[in-house]
Amino acid sequence: MKRLRLFLLVALFLCAFGLPLFSATQAFLSVQVKEGQLRSAPSFLGSVMAALAYGDRVELIEDKGAWKQVAIRKLRGWMHMSALTTKKIVLQAGAADVQTSATGSELALAGKGFNAKVEAEFRTKNKDIDYTWVDRMEALAVKPEQMQAFLRQGQVNPPKEDAP
Repeated sequence: MKRLRLFLLVALFLCAFGLPLFSATQAFLSVQVKEGQLRSAPSFLGSVMAALAYGDRVELIEDKGAWKQVAIRKLRGWMHMSALTTKKIVLQAGAADVQTSATGSELALAGKGFNAKVEAEFRTKNKDIDYTWVDRMEALAVKPEQMQAFLRQGQVNPPKEDAP
């Protein structure tokens, strides 16, 4: 009777803790924006730990709604799903002249069906639209240090992590 109990206890332990190790498959995502921000917390208020390039592959660690905890090159942080895709993005330079290849910006825009030619056609068809402020916003860049200083000054803090 004791052997049966011990056997059942060991079997239950293996099922509860051992099977997930064997059945777990690694999930990978690709960065689908020109520059994806790896953050310290699952919030846009979390500090930026690293900038990932279009096409970088990250391993999915944890899923918290629209926020994904990911790992890449010994870094672990949070990214918003809007910067990620489940599709594998493969970037390869051709055997010919590499200098004629597309830039990261062009690749990111092309992945969304947009490029300089499409923009030029849109501007031609919509001549009465003023793009001054759009162009200014596209040129605007806020450094992570400036953003963190702004948040500290305004006493804005990212939400606390939920306790397990």
